[in-house]
Amino acid sequence: MADTEEETPLRPRRKGLTRRQRRSVSRGIQYAVFVAAVTAFGVTADWGRLQNQFAQVEIAERMFPEVITLALKNTVLYTVTGFGVGLALGMLIALMRLSSVGPYRWLAGIYIEIFRGLPALLIFIFIGVAVPLAFPGTEIIGGTYGKVALALGLVAAAYMAETIRAGIQAVPKGQMEAARSLGFSPGRAMVSIIIPQAFRIILPPLTNELVLLFKDSSLVLFLGVTLEERELSKYGRDLASQTANSTPILVAGLCYLLITIPLGFVVRRMEAKAQEAVR
Repeated sequence: MADTEEETPLRPRRKGLTRRQRRSVSRGIQYAVFVAAVTAFGVTADWGRLQNQFAQVEIAERMFPEVITLALKNTVLYTVTGFGVGLALGMLIALMRLSSVGPYRWLAGIYIEIFRGLPALLIFIFIGVAVPLAFPGTEIIGGTYGKVALALGLVAAAYMAETIRAGIQAVPKGQMEAARSLGFSPGRAMVSIIIPQAFRIILPPLTNELVLLFKDSSLVLFLGVTLEERELSKYGRDLASQTANSTPILVAGLCYLLITIPLGFVVRRMEAKAQEAVR
């Protein structure tokens, strides 16, 4: 009978951590590990030797203003000219990649695969050694500045071409159809309608490419430069050898950060605005 059956007692629920509590505990553990690692580094590091080797104020003071007026100026000049060459060449290769003519697509594909696969160092050596051997008596316009711009441009163009191609393909096809219905030729529609919209899409990755080129400009030392043509890395290494101290290298690194950190902030801002526009 139902009234004579013993009632089964309810099992007490296990009191476990909620999902939010588990996340808080996990976050606390990560912070604790980070603080422990920083503390261990701070306690065990020989700060006196580090300061003596990397933070000699007198050596750093002797680097100014030349580290800015010469080394940083040359680094920025190399980067900007290389970016300009890479952007122009990358645009051409991207359009070839999208062309309906087979040989254009094949040539563009071969270029992209080769120059994306080769280290930038080999490109600099090729420009500095192979080109003069292949074309005796021929000088690249601009001397060292022209060689660096060409080397950086060849490296950057392979990456920019794919970025530009993706940006063009991201523009809705209806834009081209609308332009054609208004009487635009395919070429004029591409230049006036499609490419401007594509650049608004790819502006963040292009700016990121500029940051990468800024660091790759340090490879200019393999071209053999004069004292007036030195960039930050070469300038820092030369002074480090002269002073038998690494302070010039640290100062050169900080000068790189003067450019890369603001550019990185600009990239993040542009990406945030792009996401807001999509929403």
